[in-house]
Amino acid sequence: MISTLGAAGAVGLAGCGGGDGTETNGGDTPDEVTIGMVQPLSGSLQAYGQIATRGFYTYFGYRGADIPSEISEGTESFDVDGTTYTVDLRDSGGDQTEAQNAASDMAGDVTALAGGTSSASALAIANNVANQQGIPYMAGPAASVELTSDSDNCSQAVFRASETVAMDAQSGGKYVADETDIGSVYIYYADYSFGESVRDNYQRVLENNGVTVAGTQALPQGYDSDWPAQFDQATEAGVDAVIGGFTVATLPAMLGTYLANDYDFRFAGGLGTRLAEAALGATLQGSLDELTADTIRETGLGPLTTRYHWNQYDNQINTDANEVHREAYGTNTDLFTSGMFTGASSIVQAVESAGSADPGDIVAELTGMSVDETMKGEGGYEFQEYNNQARSAMTVVDLVPTEDTEFWDAPVEPSAPLQTYSMGETTLSEENTDCSLN
Repeated sequence: MISTLGAAGAVGLAGCGGGDGTETNGGDTPDEVTIGMVQPLSGSLQAYGQIATRGFYTYFGYRGADIPSEISEGTESFDVDGTTYTVDLRDSGGDQTEAQNAASDMAGDVTALAGGTSSASALAIANNVANQQGIPYMAGPAASVELTSDSDNCSQAVFRASETVAMDAQSGGKYVADETDIGSVYIYYADYSFGESVRDNYQRVLENNGVTVAGTQALPQGYDSDWPAQFDQATEAGVDAVIGGFTVATLPAMLGTYLANDYDFRFAGGLGTRLAEAALGATLQGSLDELTADTIRETGLGPLTTRYHWNQYDNQINTDANEVHREAYGTNTDLFTSGMFTGASSIVQAVESAGSADPGDIVAELTGMSVDETMKGEGGYEFQEYNNQARSAMTVVDLVPTEDTEFWDAPVEPSAPLQTYSMGETTLSEENTDCSLN
């Protein structure tokens, strides 16, 4: 229902030397690798920057390194198999210009750039830093599709492991069409790149699978002015469900209005982070006499797509990484964790495969890579050569009361998967993108 929140040239490298630009530890990998990370650690997106950075650091914890329990601006170093990976974390404050400036400041001194929680920040870093300087950029968790599907943005240097709105739509839209009696929908969305991606991709997938999109409505970010009047449009159109493309700032008023009225339509879309589920759960608790799986289902809430949650994938990497995350941060892994974990994992895999910290070598290794260590299982993410977006599985869930209250401080959590869509089913095909890097 909600989501928040995408050929290298020669550049200087921190800690590198020697005739080939790389100083090794006497083995097969370089002594030092520096990654420039940009995330909002202050401002309205602070919580998302924290979740994203925790996911990135959790990979290094999974590999046996000590990771910090507090996320703050500055450098953190992690030793993995003889190589020291230093993450230089800068605070963007949620501002795309600050994000671009921070990335530009680091670009000449790092092996790779990473981060950019908001789609606007990720696009600014991609277009004005990574694409200009040829530095590999692992965007995330920014979900706007255009980062890796629009020829104005995508390039050999821009990669994203984190899941996108298109993947939400490819799975959730198919589930709505094939597994429910929903025949028509109305789409409400935030009036910027993320919301537009929700509109465009859900409309495409739903209509291609026989579901009518009766109308779409753009609304300002954080809209809470008059949801009854908005839902009147859906009622007049006689739709079976509404879909919302918004962040948690819009959720309480939107869902509160929905639950307070006896609407004939359902509420479907993509599930958000723990913060979103806290808001969802609080609103449900205020509307229902008893919070149970049955009473939640009876509200018409769902089906919901999730990019990742700790309880959606049964494999040893996921189990071990979630334990590392619990010990460091006191909570289960969240919506952004898996994509950011994979971003770190893929960079390390590229360094180990290349035996190099040279940006050009890292780009070459990342291109078309099947990532060995991911929270969706071994090889659970694979970078598409035509646009450098990683494909991975997605699940569709209901909301249920939280069972694991020690490590999930929201009243509701995703159920066990109703259906899992494989990476081949969730990917945006080359024909549906305006980006061809082959």
